[in-house]
Amino acid sequence: MAFPSIALPGQLLAPATKYLPGPGTHIHNSSIYASIAGPVSSAPAQTAKTPSTSKSSTPNSLPLLSIQRAPPASSLDPGILGSGGGGGSSILPSVDSVILGRITRLGARFASLEILTVGDVVCREAFAGQIRREDVRATEKDKVKIEESFRVGDVVRGVVISLGDVGGYYVTTARNELGVVMAWASGGPGVGRQMVPVSWKEFREVGTGWVEGRKVAKPF
Repeated sequence: MAFPSIALPGQLLAPATKYLPGPGTHIHNSSIYASIAGPVSSAPAQTAKTPSTSKSSTPNSLPLLSIQRAPPASSLDPGILGSGGGGGSSILPSVDSVILGRITRLGARFASLEILTVGDVVCREAFAGQIRREDVRATEKDKVKIEESFRVGDVVRGVVISLGDVGGYYVTTARNELGVVMAWASGGPGVGRQMVPVSWKEFREVGTGWVEGRKVAKPF
């Protein structure tokens, strides 16, 4: 599997049989996960001393997978900085920006989220956003139920469609590749465990088989 270009804490990156865990990552159940948010990179195998002698060396067979913390805004291209200027500026979402966000609250007609990344850049501070019921999917919009599409804590891939009012940015998931990319069981015997997508509308907790509804993002 190819590792993602950018990761959030707890995100699965790659099997430990293909890479070694580096800074910003950790191993769990023979897989490498992100410990921090940031861009993911791999480095060639390093040369390590063998136990038998300090003079001989052998290369590790696996490349090193690591995550770097996002650079300060002052080191980014000025073209992607907010209009406020200065080192304290932060990248701002704009219309058509692809974002990753975490669901923070559910309502009858919308889901609130905090925007964590814009494109491949991790935001220095989260931005408020909303996914309205009519923006969850492209078909049968009148049948959408927010509580069957998202849960608090879900990580969602979406696209900014407009600047909202007090609710922040309006985000859509109404494309196949948009929707929930990471989810944890909110009920059942495996509550709190990470789940995997099994269809366009369901996630499953592997250990117990517990199934929950989501608007699932189709993998690239």
